[in-house]
Amino acid sequence: MTQLPGLAAPVASLPMYDWPEVQEANQSLWTVIAERLHAAGIAAPLSLERRREIDSVWRDEGLVLSQTCGLPFSTRLRGQVQLIGTPIYDVPGCEGPCYSSMIVVRSDDSAETLANVERRRFAYNSTDSLSGFLALRAAAKEARIDTDSIDWVETGSHRASIRAVAGNVADLAAIDALCWAFALRYEQEAAASLKVIGSTPLRPGPPLITAIERREDEVRTIRAAIKEALDDPATQAAREVLRIVSLGPFDEWDYGLIAALGRQFA
Repeated sequence: MTQLPGLAAPVASLPMYDWPEVQEANQSLWTVIAERLHAAGIAAPLSLERRREIDSVWRDEGLVLSQTCGLPFSTRLRGQVQLIGTPIYDVPGCEGPCYSSMIVVRSDDSAETLANVERRRFAYNSTDSLSGFLALRAAAKEARIDTDSIDWVETGSHRASIRAVAGNVADLAAIDALCWAFALRYEQEAAASLKVIGSTPLRPGPPLITAIERREDEVRTIRAAIKEALDDPATQAAREVLRIVSLGPFDEWDYGLIAALGRQFA
């Protein structure tokens, strides 16, 4: 198996959609991918990394595979990682390799659109999130809401944003379409107290990445291993849990519009 000279041990993670309820499915899918990589001569860890800071894994020279948000991918990670592909998910709010966010408020809120939201405590997961922060700021601007009038409530995750709105800590949030689908299944009490009043435009979804140091033939091999794993009957149960269908055709230039959107709010 090939391992880049002088690098730390190979590492892999799938942190974007790794809720506790789906961690077993993520590991199951990764196991099949890793087996195919080993067969192709590429060193790959047996288990997904969940202890280290996400950013340190993304920047690790031994990175085999991870997933990041399109915002950091198109900005601070540009030129530091390589794109493998963009997953396609089978949930409302996703079309091909693009996704959107569901804009949610409490069910008893009189607002029916973002434009007529009166209370402006907006929950967001983090400032480097396209789906939870940048897309919401852009949507607020489109709705002619003065973003300086918004009281931004940082929560740390989409799941925590859902709980914040449900618990009246915030009044509104933009929730990644796949996370919203997960919430309807795994966060039912909080999700049931909310309603969707709109969605953000479709934009390129969270990409799969590998280390910038990897050769072009290795990148092709990793991409092929993922595609084969997503077609393998052995991963069907995991794919159904993760709602993942296939790998999309985006290249890094498709993410330029996200960087451009981010510059509007720099």
